[in-house]
Amino acid sequence: MKDLHIISVLVSNKSGALTRISGLFARRGFNIESLSVCTTEDPAVSRMTITSSDDEAVLQQIVKQLDKLYDVIKVSELSRESSVARELLLVKIYALPAQRPELESTCNLYKAKIVDVSPESMIVELTGEPNKLDGFLSVLSPYGIVEMTRTGQSALLRGKTAITDL
Repeated sequence: MKDLHIISVLVSNKSGALTRISGLFARRGFNIESLSVCTTEDPAVSRMTITSSDDEAVLQQIVKQLDKLYDVIKVSELSRESSVARELLLVKIYALPAQRPELESTCNLYKAKIVDVSPESMIVELTGEPNKLDGFLSVLSPYGIVEMTRTGQSALLRGKTAITDL
């Protein structure tokens, strides 16, 4: 398996910016594993966190191509060592009343939060690194996963350095 690369992109918070960036990936045949977009501390700027499993040569092409786009303010690859990356998982599982104590114990081990309970199911929220979320899902799968969603990674550089400083 190829390494997962995290690319942080600051873009103008304008209509169409996401379309132009995702279109670049589609035209060039680059793969997006996950994409997370939100407004930053500056309402005129949005941050995109893109993860891609393409090889190093393709990653460099992605960065160069993104840097040429009009809406792009700054592009930076974030290393695992110099950044903190997290993802949010919401998962609905079958959970009959007799199973709930065991499921609650499992949630406590992973520091997951039960956010909804109904007569036959529960929704659990977990934030963490992707491998932690994958492990949690594998433990829950015997109970039966009804549905799930993941946000994709969001990431920031460690310490006082910001992407704009690079």
